[in-house]
Amino acid sequence: MSQISSPEEIEKQSKKVIDTLYGDVSDFRINETFQIPEKGPREAWDVQVKFMKNSLKYTVDLEIQEKDGEVTNARLIDTMTPL
Repeated sequence: MSQISSPEEIEKQSKKVIDTLYGDVSDFRINETFQIPEKGPREAWDVQVKFMKNSLKYTVDLEIQEKDGEVTNARLIDTMTPL
């Protein structure tokens, strides 16, 4: 795997992970991105994504390692029926 450092690489890796975990999704977008740790040399990215699947809106938090793009944590934050 290659280093993940640009917004395009973060989006591509996030989409790949979500497709692997959830299958075919729609309306995929990155909500927020933070570096880990907050201060000092960056080691990873904390990426919050939103997408639709089966008429439900999902919010998932991913921790993506910068050096190799490996995902060390994926956490479902919320599932809701859109209004």
